[in-house]
Amino acid sequence: MTTTLTKGPYKADHVGSFLRPERVKEARVLHQNGDITREQLRKIEDEEIIRLVEKQKEAGLQAVTDGEFRRAWWHFDFLSQLGGVELYETDAGIQFNGVQTKAHGIKVVGKLDFSDHPMLEDYKFLHDLAGDHAAKFTIPSPNMLFFRGTIDEKVYPDKDEFFNDLITVYQKAIQAFYDAGCRYLQLDDTAWAVFFSEKGQEQIAAKGYSIDELLERFTRAINESIAKKPEDMVITMHICRGNFKSSYTASGGYDNASEYIFGKLKVDGLFLEFDDERSGSFEPLRHVNRSDLQIVLGLITSKFGELEDPELIKKRIREASLYVPLDQICLSPQCGFSSTEEGNLLTEEQQWEKIRHVVSIANEVWK
Repeated sequence: MTTTLTKGPYKADHVGSFLRPERVKEARVLHQNGDITREQLRKIEDEEIIRLVEKQKEAGLQAVTDGEFRRAWWHFDFLSQLGGVELYETDAGIQFNGVQTKAHGIKVVGKLDFSDHPMLEDYKFLHDLAGDHAAKFTIPSPNMLFFRGTIDEKVYPDKDEFFNDLITVYQKAIQAFYDAGCRYLQLDDTAWAVFFSEKGQEQIAAKGYSIDELLERFTRAINESIAKKPEDMVITMHICRGNFKSSYTASGGYDNASEYIFGKLKVDGLFLEFDDERSGSFEPLRHVNRSDLQIVLGLITSKFGELEDPELIKKRIREASLYVPLDQICLSPQCGFSSTEEGNLLTEEQQWEKIRHVVSIANEVWK
């Protein structure tokens, strides 16, 4: 078994999404075309999630997820089912490096609220399967609606009112997941990547913010959303530069936002991309100022199937430990394997080899 902490994140952990089995993909198309019912689709999803959870346990993971098998998008599915938010068709998809997503977006059309969210039932199904493993659930960060959503100014003419309502919604959501049994929740957030490059900083200016103002807003959104979380609930955050069909949207190290990410966020752990040169050096980790903050190094890529040299990964962990004590470090893939239903460009067997690789290296490092 992997060396573990008493609670997540674990020495060998993962971000959450897995490649959708063909059976799930086919069933979703059939449902969209009206050929099978929602209940028939859910039954197929249930069966595949049961298999997925068993595979995660067999691979040696301590935390199991539902692979986001019920979602088309890692973020839109959750956000569009909040009160006052809608999914809509945009003029164009999100532009990644060399590839574009489906043309969808989210917009705020009414006052925000959280009640009877369907993902609570999704969590309960996972919880019942987890057994003596941790049932980890992933939702997008509040910053994804705040910075990436289109907000109707007739509904929210005042930014602060929107921001305060958003925080209240997330406080309610966190408590609802806790009441459903969740003790390990992850906030996924690609919005922080705007600080990492000149291109991103141009986006900040276009939105009418200064860098310092937006750093404060992002930090407040996270910290106030989790401020009322129960003491025995772990909340981590995954920061990503985009993940779609093995491509990305942003590059750049954590430097410009490092004092806030590592020194001011009050999450229990940070899942961080560090799989290639786009992520910069480990030096920004010097701003970690808490002994209870777990740093999960995403040194194993989920974008391609080739396995990394384990000795090189161990060397990089030692390099990171110059800034953060080894007992505060964990290992994971740099992102999920399927942030959208399309999935990354590797096979299911390569995906499981990656997970076993993480577990094997973690077992050697933290004997």
